[in-house]
Amino acid sequence: MRLQQYLSRAGIASRRKAEELIRAGRVTINGQVASIGAQVAEQDTVRLDGEKVKLSEKQIVIALNKPMGVTTTASDPHAEKTVLELVPHIPGLHPVGRLDKDTEGLLLLTNDGALTERLTHPRYGVHKVYRAWSRQGTLPPALCDKLVEGIELGDGLAKALEARPVKGGVRLVMAEGRKREVRRMLGSLGHPVEKLVRTHIGTVALGELPLGEWRYLSAEEIKTLKEAAEAGVVRVESSRERIQRRKRQGTTGRKRNTGQGA
Repeated sequence: MRLQQYLSRAGIASRRKAEELIRAGRVTINGQVASIGAQVAEQDTVRLDGEKVKLSEKQIVIALNKPMGVTTTASDPHAEKTVLELVPHIPGLHPVGRLDKDTEGLLLLTNDGALTERLTHPRYGVHKVYRAWSRQGTLPPALCDKLVEGIELGDGLAKALEARPVKGGVRLVMAEGRKREVRRMLGSLGHPVEKLVRTHIGTVALGELPLGEWRYLSAEEIKTLKEAAEAGVVRVESSRERIQRRKRQGTTGRKRNTGQGA
């Protein structure tokens, strides 16, 4: 297989990050500095910064209910506590994307770099669901519509795929994960976030997993997650699509969203 794929499958990095490591001359095959596109055979020895890289024998995905105050990183000398301190020590295990230090909820960790890329790259559009509590209380439907239509932030337009009022705040479906995006969107509408919890990533739900606890995903859950990431997550009509449909139909009233809450 190609070296980038080998490093990704070993849980070292996504393929894009693996290419950066190779270009920096940090990767060798059988003692020789490797180049982009190099092939790795079963008998070859691959090293990163002198340390031998091995393919994981078993693909592992862990679901963690991350508490506030824990940093989503594999290594940070300035962090009081990182997510890897809450889960078993497994070679190559790393967080899938990020979850802000002051945000709780579902975080996936895996030793499969290829799966990480599928779940985090914007082109795959894996949906993530958040439950936000606002200091101003429940968001009015009109403000939920604004979240779907788009909020101009300092780094560009941010949109929710779906937004609906829930007691004390709002439930949001997002397809991207810019830094503190949900908090900034709600803050711009005069609804600063009091508490934020991520409840779903693709086909995986937080469920009843206690705060600070973790569990292994089953082989069937991993299979379903990978299929969803490869094909795009199947979803119901989003709020944005619903608004556009109503405009085409000339409907001004709002129908109560009866979808399952998070």
